[in-house]
Amino acid sequence: MANINIQDVVTGKVRLSYVHLFAPYTSKQGGEAKYSTTILLPKTDIATKQSIDAAMNAAIKEGIASKWNGVRPPVLAIPVYDGDGVRPSDGMPFGEECKGHFVFTASSKQPPEIVDLARQRILNKTEIYSGIYARVSVRFFPYASNGKKGIGCVLGPVQKLEDGEPLGGRVSAASAFGDNGPAFTQPAPYMQQPLYNPQIPGYGQSPMNIPKPAYQPNYSAPAHLMYPQVPASSLQLPVYGQPLQPLSPKPQVAIDPITGAPANGGVMGI
Repeated sequence: MANINIQDVVTGKVRLSYVHLFAPYTSKQGGEAKYSTTILLPKTDIATKQSIDAAMNAAIKEGIASKWNGVRPPVLAIPVYDGDGVRPSDGMPFGEECKGHFVFTASSKQPPEIVDLARQRILNKTEIYSGIYARVSVRFFPYASNGKKGIGCVLGPVQKLEDGEPLGGRVSAASAFGDNGPAFTQPAPYMQQPLYNPQIPGYGQSPMNIPKPAYQPNYSAPAHLMYPQVPASSLQLPVYGQPLQPLSPKPQVAIDPITGAPANGGVMGI
């Protein structure tokens, strides 16, 4: 028969909260990140509670012999709390899920092995969350660190037993999209929506069915009538840096109607 250490405990059916089993986590600035979970042990599980008490007493004896110089400390930190009481960290009541339970946290620097009922490894992270029910292997040990002396709890393998109502604001798909959820109707495709606005002629009609206006403007007029041309000789461009000068009219030149040449002041027709 294998030698079983009394400081090792395998719990009965417990509920897990603050689950950090796939990645290490720390709640303190600069603290050491560890794999951890908070364990909610029903007060009705007397057998597991007795095993935990025996494990902590054995850890205290080990601490007196090896950690605390042969003396039990007058103030000894114990990791198991009454869920119907208050949290030791801030004196506030435990959460509603802790009522009727003993509460303790187990942690480890090494990732714990997580298995299902058939003891097969669980690799899908979505299957492990705060609120599931499980069995957990833990070990209680003495410590003396930074002036504090007490009993710690090491996290071992975890066996998931069944799903539970998620804790910590997580919502299940059944509760989110169940029969009591709001009705949702898939809208019709955009092109199938009726397009009609009586204020806009032709709105929502096919381009082939839109009536043409009674008046069609004539765009076939000669270009010189639509856009009168200005002789280039009448344009006077300003010189950069000089003020604009008014345009002076070009003197009219008399034309001999017989020869077609400028009269130049001579007698017309000669």
